[in-house]
Amino acid sequence: MIAKGPILPSLFISHGAPDILLSKHEALAALQDLVVRLPRPGAIVVVSAHWAADPIGVTVGEPLPTIHDFGGFPDPLYAMQYPASGDRRLADQLMRRLDEEGLGHQLYDGRGLDHGAWIPLKTMFPDADIPVVQVSLPTGSMEDLTRLGTALGPLRHQGMLIIGSGGSTHNLRALNRLGKADDWAIEFEQWLLESIECGGFDRLVTPELFPPTFHRAHPTLEHYAPLVVAWAAGGRDRPGRRLHHSFSYGNLGMSLFSFGTNGNV
Repeated sequence: MIAKGPILPSLFISHGAPDILLSKHEALAALQDLVVRLPRPGAIVVVSAHWAADPIGVTVGEPLPTIHDFGGFPDPLYAMQYPASGDRRLADQLMRRLDEEGLGHQLYDGRGLDHGAWIPLKTMFPDADIPVVQVSLPTGSMEDLTRLGTALGPLRHQGMLIIGSGGSTHNLRALNRLGKADDWAIEFEQWLLESIECGGFDRLVTPELFPPTFHRAHPTLEHYAPLVVAWAAGGRDRPGRRLHHSFSYGNLGMSLFSFGTNGNV
């Protein structure tokens, strides 16, 4: 049994492009500021946009390899490592929670952390001294994303930090290194803010309630899906709180949301 600890939030982190780690982007400062205010986690569970599997995958390893699953970026990024250890006891507990939610699962011994996982973790906990378990996204419906978040939620009460890592807007065909955000991106971010801070979880998982800007902000759902998981993990009946909002590459949304606790985090 995992020892109890302080109750932590679940977070949705927009991880941005890999080269954000070579920048001084304000989203990095927001993550570093958040860490100062968070209790130190006993372990971290991260769900990234860059891994979906059926059945749901759960990592275990000592240490977890760093996966450089991107191309065309500066050489220093490929030398970066994040040698976090896995946590077999936590992985076993996670799989029991998935069983309770009726979600199939598979243990991945040897799979490492993709860049959606290690880039925000390297910013927040650069020493890689907290155990990490990465859990894949399910390949099914919004209901499955919600059930995954529900399965992860109780771990927050045992001192575990739950992270959904994606992007608040993610349309790679609409990037503009030098430009400002377009109106559609700004409008979508406003819809997200209003939906989350007013407690409108159903708006996020019901396509009929999506705004006209949705499919331009998310032509595919993989960077949106971790937001659903993070909110469900924090309690779908409770509103969340936006801790940071900015853009990179013009229209790449970098919003940071916290769920499941009151106050600053």
